[in-house]
Amino acid sequence: MNEKRFKIQTRALHAGRQPSSQRGLVNTPVYRGSTIVSDTLEELRSKTIADREIGAMVYGRFGTPTTFALEDAISDLEGGYGGLSVSSGLAAVTTALLAFAKPGDHVLVADTVYGPTRGFCNRMLSSLQVEVEFYDPMMGSQITHLCRSNTRCIFLESPGSLTFEIQDVPAIVEVAKSKNIVTIIDNTWATPVFFRPLELGINVSVIAATKYMIVQPYVCNFGLV
Repeated sequence: MNEKRFKIQTRALHAGRQPSSQRGLVNTPVYRGSTIVSDTLEELRSKTIADREIGAMVYGRFGTPTTFALEDAISDLEGGYGGLSVSSGLAAVTTALLAFAKPGDHVLVADTVYGPTRGFCNRMLSSLQVEVEFYDPMMGSQITHLCRSNTRCIFLESPGSLTFEIQDVPAIVEVAKSKNIVTIIDNTWATPVFFRPLELGINVSVIAATKYMIVQPYVCNFGLV
């Protein structure tokens, strides 16, 4: 859909739905299954994630029309290029961080992030030789003084977990872009209903849909990257 001229309420009702590809059904049915049949080996080898737009599937755990609809809906509401649904909010956070951070990198993480996110950074990322530094979420553009030549990511969460600090996202994004640093934000509390960080230049937005998003009519219990 991605029609920004429509109000968020209208987009929430229509995003992710493609009745023409579901025999006219307004809501995408729940597809349950793992094994997907291809007529030929060549057909199987030709399938890619991009084929999802025409209904191609390779394996149930890689996605079905049900999960594609969810991902498309959230991506549309966030104003993003695409989405990925995973099993939990923490899985979404870790997937995003591991997509960019590698051994030898330095990562800046807001000091008020979700507890399990902090635990993952302290234990798993550290064990992978990724140096994690927690920063004051209120420092805004002053974060430039913490950036190094090997700083790969800045992880934000606004509002922050528990204490709900609101970060100066535009200022941090400006610093990150000037230094070619990837920005990731946990947008769980605000959701795209109240805040669309991608419009401010954030690279990746993460949502744990078990929070506020679960009351929306278009989402279920998934973490989104």
